[in-house]
Amino acid sequence: MTNENKDIIGSNINEIKNNDENFSEFTNLNAKISELREIISQGGGPIAIQKQHDKKRMTARERIKYLIDSGTELFEIGTFAAYKMYEDYGKIASAGIITGIGKIQNKDCMIIANDATVKAGAYFEITLKKTLRAQEIAEKNNIPIVYLVDSAGVFLPLQDHVFPDENHFGRIFYNNARISAKGIAQIACVMGPCVAGGAYLPVMCDKYVIVEGSSMFLAGPALVKAAIGQEIDQDTLGGANTHSSISGIADYHEKDDLSAIDRIRTIVSNININKLNIFKKDIHFKDPRFKSTELNMIFNPKRLLPYDMNEIISRIVDDSCFYQYKENYGKTIICGNASIGGIKIGIVANQKQHIKTENSGIQLGGVIYSDSADKAARFVMNCNQDKIPILFIHDVNGFMVGKDAEWGGIAKDGAKLVNAVSNSTVPKITLVVGGSYGAGNYAMSGRSYDPNFLFSWPSAKVAVMGADQAAKTLTQIKTAKMGNLSTEKSEEIYNEIKLEYLKQSECTYAAARLWIDEIILPSETRDKLIYTLDVINNIENINKPNYGVLQV
Repeated sequence: MTNENKDIIGSNINEIKNNDENFSEFTNLNAKISELREIISQGGGPIAIQKQHDKKRMTARERIKYLIDSGTELFEIGTFAAYKMYEDYGKIASAGIITGIGKIQNKDCMIIANDATVKAGAYFEITLKKTLRAQEIAEKNNIPIVYLVDSAGVFLPLQDHVFPDENHFGRIFYNNARISAKGIAQIACVMGPCVAGGAYLPVMCDKYVIVEGSSMFLAGPALVKAAIGQEIDQDTLGGANTHSSISGIADYHEKDDLSAIDRIRTIVSNININKLNIFKKDIHFKDPRFKSTELNMIFNPKRLLPYDMNEIISRIVDDSCFYQYKENYGKTIICGNASIGGIKIGIVANQKQHIKTENSGIQLGGVIYSDSADKAARFVMNCNQDKIPILFIHDVNGFMVGKDAEWGGIAKDGAKLVNAVSNSTVPKITLVVGGSYGAGNYAMSGRSYDPNFLFSWPSAKVAVMGADQAAKTLTQIKTAKMGNLSTEKSEEIYNEIKLEYLKQSECTYAAARLWIDEIILPSETRDKLIYTLDVINNIENINKPNYGVLQV
């Protein structure tokens, strides 16, 4: 640590042991994620892309690229959705829908675009979940939504997974109505098929654009004939001319994809969005004093060894400056204030070093003890009082167990932290860099605790407990029912269970199911957080928190 200023944290990377080995392991993980991103970006593949072009239509990614401001990129959310989830039906790249935040006329907008190259843009259950998450992010951060509609509707072989439940298809329209009522603009552009229940989406948006050759109807020609005996072609039933000249449903009729996207950009330019910037931003912020690439060297993602979380924080925050709160108390959780991209934030992070306490005891790194839970709860409440966003950085094994912990009130202190996080009203960003196990995931604002954004590194593991502990526990239960087994057979059962548990703990498994919003590389972390904080700055107000009954 430098002595220049006690609030400047971090050290020269050469002082960190085994950094070559750490870097090598992270390089392999990062390469795997980068390769998967590239494959997923191809959607349904070259043949499906060509079929879309043969219809004189752009692909979803081509549409988005033309829609967002020149020189900017889509801040994608849910890239890995559906990864390896529907292998009986093929590869459902990005769940057949692309979501992310992009600048349109210099305004942050959520973009939700059906990818017609993937199963004709059909909806699986995870497609719905991804759409609902995108709507939630837009609503929470007060940004407009642009829907680029090109979908054959529900994936019929799995229709019971997408239709009737509370977070199934109908929830999209429920959200349309409530988002509109909040004054958040929604623009829909029908650029291909838009059928059955899906036809309600554009109609429930504030602005509706339809492209020549597209169609929208509650029932297609075949169903109409079966239901009422009427014969009618698709274009006459629900084509662009029908809905712009006869039904009057569409607001704008455009000749092709490019004209429609130009129309969307014009509509956005005419929306009076008054960006108040609820958080003050210092535009003269300084970059960290250490290289972001060094985030790949601080710990080994394959070997669970102690490391100093301050080394990660120092490579993310402005000027590597971090003002610790109760630095000498509850040391297995680090709390403090910093700035990222010129915006003041609070940070709650798990310390992975083992701590020697004042009474000569040892506290294990990554474990939440009563004192650290108590400290973190108070700090979360302070951030709400100060009206600053909170960044939670996970590498947590869970809460301490055993007689001493139970007698010392770990449940009470843990409940206090969970209460504070649950009722926190300031924006929360969660970053999982290592393990995120058990109730530690809850205390550190995991998916159930409503973070505005939730990211992970390729090194992240999300599960109820570590693979080794889970395999040992489950092996004991299984072998007890099977009677006397040889050591070799018990070992075989243990290895099978552990292998499956490791698979389910992987970040790609979590990202496929949207337990995290996006996997980001360590070197991308600061830029992603800066962008995220700028998006959060669209929020108009923060409600006063109410903590209810608080354990003391």
